[in-house]
Amino acid sequence: MPMRASLAKRPAEVAAMFDGIAHRYDLTNDVISLGQDRRWRRVTIDAVDAVPGERVLDLAAGTGTSSEPFDAAGVEVVPCDFSVGMLQVGKARRPDLPFTAGDAMRLPFADGVFDAVTISFGLRNVQDTSAALREMLRVTRPGGRLVVCEFSTPTWAPLRVVYSEYLMRALPPVARAVSKEPDAYVYLAESIREWPDQQALGRLVLEAGWGEVAYRHLSGGIVALHRAVRPLADG
Repeated sequence: MPMRASLAKRPAEVAAMFDGIAHRYDLTNDVISLGQDRRWRRVTIDAVDAVPGERVLDLAAGTGTSSEPFDAAGVEVVPCDFSVGMLQVGKARRPDLPFTAGDAMRLPFADGVFDAVTISFGLRNVQDTSAALREMLRVTRPGGRLVVCEFSTPTWAPLRVVYSEYLMRALPPVARAVSKEPDAYVYLAESIREWPDQQALGRLVLEAGWGEVAYRHLSGGIVALHRAVRPLADG
């Protein structure tokens, strides 16, 4: 049975798909992004701007690759993902990190317990984007930060054409060469193509209750980094 989710993004279906690609996920990402995923994650960490002693929720943390730099900097990071397979791979490598199973639409944390929440390349896999953004707001303290790193829409028209062709034509064969479940990457390509552009996502963040919403382009808009702050007074 091919490990491929549908664009309906049913949580159990998406989680099972990621369970199936967990063991080679980091390697495959590195190959299909031509190594750019490392840079995107570094920029995300810089944008979170966490200091030692702060508590950061790293959503869609997968195997914990995105969480390790926070831990190395003395930040209390909680890697959270709804794919148990991903968490098992991460826990085997880093048993000291507090890997937590959780759905972004129903986070297993109390109100206002994090100084910052970040999610990289995972928000588009959540069934209800707005519900997830509201949950992130709930678990963040007033004045705390949100950083979302996600694939987006290239700003230059010729690049948009080339990028779209790569997603739908080149990405599956590349994934097939390095992954045992290439069909999962067909879903990932489709989910990127259907994802809102930078401004549309910014509006969703604002509508969820976040303030000071801003974004920047990475790699010509192939990726966008959205930042926001939880207002000191809700509403």
